[in-house]
Amino acid sequence: MKFLDHLEEWFIAFLMAAATLIIFVAVIHRYASGLPIPVVQDFLLRLNTSWAQELTIYLFVWMAKFGAAYGVRTGIHVGVDVLINRLNTPLKKKFILFGLLAGASFTGIIAALGADFVFELSGTSSTSEVLELPIWIVYLAIPLGSSLMCFRFLQVSWNFARGGELPVHDHAHVEGLVEDAAEGRQ
Repeated sequence: MKFLDHLEEWFIAFLMAAATLIIFVAVIHRYASGLPIPVVQDFLLRLNTSWAQELTIYLFVWMAKFGAAYGVRTGIHVGVDVLINRLNTPLKKKFILFGLLAGASFTGIIAALGADFVFELSGTSSTSEVLELPIWIVYLAIPLGSSLMCFRFLQVSWNFARGGELPVHDHAHVEGLVEDAAEGRQ
């Protein structure tokens, strides 16, 4: 299962890089097409980059769904625990486990409903406006992202039930930085 350990980071990094590259090319194209260079301007005006904005929006939707799963796995997902933290330890653990399992249930239901919706859409000829991409591909982010989020909730629940620890995100830690610094000193 080592592959799944950092699935979200790799996928989000890929989507972010793709969105950045697409927008960069579209902006350069937009400004370069206005330059009064006869051959270059004619060539650039024939290129159509109207699809860039739509594709970038879709990439960000996918990024958000997989980013939420990353948040659950690393302990940075939004949670309101002001009242929970005031409870005594045994009751606190039960409420935390209940909350994690409720999150897993909710995201599991969303994944199932999303899969049903995507299945229904796959039987239609609906396409996106500019890219003319089958719209079910765009909506596939819902069942896939929600399934991964459900899996992460179950994973955190299992680890919490066995060891009593929740993932805690250290905002000051940069992975690889401490190890690199320690290696440099030797």
